[in-house]
Amino acid sequence: MDLEVDSLPSGPPGKPKNTEGLASVFSNRTSRKSASRTDSDNMADGEGYRNPTEVQMSQLVLPCHTNQRGELSVGQLLKWIDATACLSAERHAGCPCVTASMDDIYFEHTISVGQVVNIKAKVNRAFNSSMEVGIQVVSEDLCSEKQWCVCKALATFVAHRELSKVKLKPTVPRTEEEKTEHSVAAERRRMRLVYADTIKDLLANCVIQDDLESRDCSHMVPAEKTRVESVELVLPPHANHQGNTFGGQIMAWMENVATIAASRLCRAHPTLKTIEMFHFRGPSQVGDRLVLKAIVNNAFKHSMEVGVCVEAYRQEAETHRRHINSAFMTFVVLGADDQPQMLPWIRPQPGDGERRYREASARKKIRLDRKYIVSCKQAEMPLSVPWDPSNQVYLSYNNVSSLKMLVAKDNWVLSSESNQVRLYTLEEDKFLSFHMEMLVHVDTAQAFLLLSDLRRRPEWDKHCRSVELVQQVDEDDAIYHVISPALGGDPKPQDFIILASRRKPCDTGEPYVIALRSVTLPTHRETPEYRRGETVCSGFCFWREGDQLTKVSYYNQATPGVLKYVTTNVTGLSSEFYTTFKACEHFLLDNRNDLAPSLQTL
Repeated sequence: MDLEVDSLPSGPPGKPKNTEGLASVFSNRTSRKSASRTDSDNMADGEGYRNPTEVQMSQLVLPCHTNQRGELSVGQLLKWIDATACLSAERHAGCPCVTASMDDIYFEHTISVGQVVNIKAKVNRAFNSSMEVGIQVVSEDLCSEKQWCVCKALATFVAHRELSKVKLKPTVPRTEEEKTEHSVAAERRRMRLVYADTIKDLLANCVIQDDLESRDCSHMVPAEKTRVESVELVLPPHANHQGNTFGGQIMAWMENVATIAASRLCRAHPTLKTIEMFHFRGPSQVGDRLVLKAIVNNAFKHSMEVGVCVEAYRQEAETHRRHINSAFMTFVVLGADDQPQMLPWIRPQPGDGERRYREASARKKIRLDRKYIVSCKQAEMPLSVPWDPSNQVYLSYNNVSSLKMLVAKDNWVLSSESNQVRLYTLEEDKFLSFHMEMLVHVDTAQAFLLLSDLRRRPEWDKHCRSVELVQQVDEDDAIYHVISPALGGDPKPQDFIILASRRKPCDTGEPYVIALRSVTLPTHRETPEYRRGETVCSGFCFWREGDQLTKVSYYNQATPGVLKYVTTNVTGLSSEFYTTFKACEHFLLDNRNDLAPSLQTL
């Protein structure tokens, strides 16, 4: 069954809409803006094109696949998701692949017996030996012909060949969607690599509030009552053709013990809503005994977190056990109205139990950051997001990814050209965006370094009166306080709190990136002296076009505060855009020898 599920409603009437992950990639920058498009581009956008790594699986949900409520077991769904994604990865790699990690999964809808599950997976990007695979799960009611999105997932697979090291061929994105996914995959990979350290730092530095001492212990359930331990013997049907246990099978066993632990707290049938991002620490093979342990770490008002740990050993006499995986799952109990019900409090054991209890509170906060900062649509983001250490990784990710999404759009229109500076516009939904582009005879890395330091922007941009570095977050992220003159007859000058995130290219042909967006800081609140301005998405991209030749592009998604000023320039009633961009060119040329020693680090 070959079903097209790209443009589907995210749920039936009355159901919550699925949250789309931030995903985008750079489109062909030399041809996509031209008036005539190549035949291959037209074919890529046509109905006949299909990604060569795409794999589709359709399964009819039978009673043997369901839980006690007649709904598809999440464990069974995870096995199907993993198998489909693995086949997609192996189609690209041409050799066996194993599951390395899975990003957060939010289950937006349950699937009933008799319905069909349609799973589509394709490789978003290949790195050296690993690949990011994007997965979409859609349920289908055969009687009403309705379809709705159940979840989306991102998995990382590693190609494995016994006798030689694997070097994966790069993926070649063709459609706008594929180019978007390809580009943002690099940013997601960056976030995964620092994920463990980010969690560790946040749990060490955040002050976690709890009310354990004030709660009525007589109405609390001891956490030890929810503890579950189960052992599974890995048999050939549980493993791939190399004898390694399927990642999806391990996830299904984990879901089973987590559900039992959650049921012991609520004395009801819980529903799994979220699986937190996790990594497989090592493989297991046929013949291994897997010990799965689960316990409720914390119960909030309407949800509970269950921690699951998987260890492996080979022989019964072995004392050493290999840590295979750990994960955290969030459950709710749905009432007759399909709404989450109140849960009893949990009483943790002293020592490790209290540590897990407090860490669960911190992880809940981190999950919300990832869901509503990383995974939400750009149109649903507030213009300025509060900045604090617990969300810095995700705000930086969102900052860069939003700019890459804007760059990847194929429908930019050339509005005008003057003195070899081009102005493009993009009208989409509620936003008007513009894009300036020019060639400068400067080394690409040098141009990137010169414009990375916003403190030097007043040297060429008359719209920046002063720029103060508020916080150097890390090597690639900094927060600035920018003051600009009044615009359009406004008596007050504007000020901005800007997060600047810079990225060097991952592969040849990709650009250097400087992404800018507004944030809020408690130390820099709005004052009567200035009118607080905001930018939701803007920044620079730098492409190497030759020796000492760089294409410099500036992008900006106009906000209401500057919309009148933008439209005045776009319609040709003002030439300030061109004047400012030419001043930027002169700044780069005049200072091209300033940073020569620094270029060795790029």
